[in-house]
Amino acid sequence: MNIGTQLIFRLSVSLIFLGRAWQHLFWDAPFRAIFWDETLLRPIIENVLRMDWQSYATSISTDTVIQSLIITHGIVYLIAAVMTWWIRRDRQYWLRYWIYIGGMCLLILAMLQTKEKFYHIAQFFEHSIQFGLPFVFVYSLQKTVSVPRLMNCLKLLIAITFFSHGLYAFGVYPVPGHFIDMTIRIVGISEKTAISFLYVAGMLDFILAILLFVPFVYRYALWYAAVWGLLTALARIVANFYIDFPIQSLHQYLYLVVYRLPHGLVPLLVLVYAQKQYLLSMHTLSTK
Repeated sequence: MNIGTQLIFRLSVSLIFLGRAWQHLFWDAPFRAIFWDETLLRPIIENVLRMDWQSYATSISTDTVIQSLIITHGIVYLIAAVMTWWIRRDRQYWLRYWIYIGGMCLLILAMLQTKEKFYHIAQFFEHSIQFGLPFVFVYSLQKTVSVPRLMNCLKLLIAITFFSHGLYAFGVYPVPGHFIDMTIRIVGISEKTAISFLYVAGMLDFILAILLFVPFVYRYALWYAAVWGLLTALARIVANFYIDFPIQSLHQYLYLVVYRLPHGLVPLLVLVYAQKQYLLSMHTLSTK
């Protein structure tokens, strides 16, 4: 991979870690979905810790522990974001363990979000790029790596992410209210039209997931994924920015953009590589 593709790769991974660090250090994360699950934890709390559930759930100490855990994950993400730029193939390769740890934290976060959203399986796989990219990044730094295989892994992450996102937009799962609200605020259409718009977007996500693996047309699918991925990321701040409270708006919603930008950058990464391979093949044919 050349310098350009490596730059996009590192930027994408670091943005995921940085956005999640911002979220955990300043806002919240769904750890309480586990630690306040009475059905799951009550037997452990009462039989192992010998503590009444009501006392546990309302204890300030319990909330302090949960908040400390959230902050700790935020620090891990922040360190992983920095390590993403320091690690090299020929030196400091031990730094990959920070990337692995950050990737595992992202995987756990996706599981917690899935539990919080009533175990919708699409909720988990919608974050495939986010929790999968760090591991693919470490693979790309090995001394011997198959770049075509690497690109296929990235295309698979893109396909799964967009397909899962499409399940919500298409209405297989209940369409999230914030999807509709963002569409109304940005495009300025009615609720009914917004739902129809999202329905079409969901169908296009399904088609995209297939076309990514079809020769001769996959580059067009990548262009769509790059543009749509960037637009849906930027929509978080466009729909929620209030001119009367600019700093507060940016602080509250910009991190949502940061960790979603790779949804557009990763397709761009694969597209740059595909274009390079296309030009190389054209040059080879012209010299024969």
